[in-house]
Amino acid sequence: MQIMIDIDSEVPVFSQLVNGIKGAVETAAIAPGDALPSIRQLANDLDLNNKTVAKAYKLLERDSIIQTKGYRGTFVHPDAPKNVGIDINAWISTKLTDVVGVCRDRGATDSEIRLAFNAAMQSVQQSGG
Repeated sequence: MQIMIDIDSEVPVFSQLVNGIKGAVETAAIAPGDALPSIRQLANDLDLNNKTVAKAYKLLERDSIIQTKGYRGTFVHPDAPKNVGIDINAWISTKLTDVVGVCRDRGATDSEIRLAFNAAMQSVQQSGG
């Protein structure tokens, strides 16, 4: 698996890494069950900060592209090929656009919507969600 990182790009490095690994799954350069380098090893190979690679791995794990098996390492998730096309950001945008539309249809102002959104975020954060 070869991943190219452009430090001069406007795309954040962790996003480039996520896209690179998703691209490797899409092109079958890596397959379900294949081992991936450790966070430390990949950071060293790409001359990146460990935290940057850890963030990318966390997002990939959330999206079921990779899975961590404790001390055994990190591997390509069995469902990775079907999950690479899922764009969580597009899904969030669609859901929020729908909700904002409903709120506006009911007469809520943008200010009221923002205040309610912030209150909801704080409520979820305080409840540990």
